[in-house]
Amino acid sequence: MVKIRLRRIGAKHKPLYRIVVADSESPRGGAFIEVIGTYNPLVDPEGITVQEESALKWLEQGAQPTETAYRLLAKAGVMDKFKSAHPARKFRQAVQKTTQKQKKKSKKSVAS
Repeated sequence: MVKIRLRRIGAKHKPLYRIVVADSESPRGGAFIEVIGTYNPLVDPEGITVQEESALKWLEQGAQPTETAYRLLAKAGVMDKFKSAHPARKFRQAVQKTTQKQKKKSKKSVAS
């Protein structure tokens, strides 16, 4: 399975990430297929650059973003464009984790 995920390239205590398309079995710092963007968490606001055409191409071909990659792509506006073009398409991992968090929050608020 092909995933869109982060690859750390920064120095010690200065993280910098590339948003890459990689095989799900390759390690975090291992082989990747294509770099589609960068993410710098140290600047305020977060520095996110994404090649929208490449990201949309890989999403259309079935690449599954991780939860963090999904959040970054949504901030960059790529997910809105993709969802408007493909409204029925769901993302397994990213959507499942976010809905689980929402259910936990609603259970805590009901119990309180």
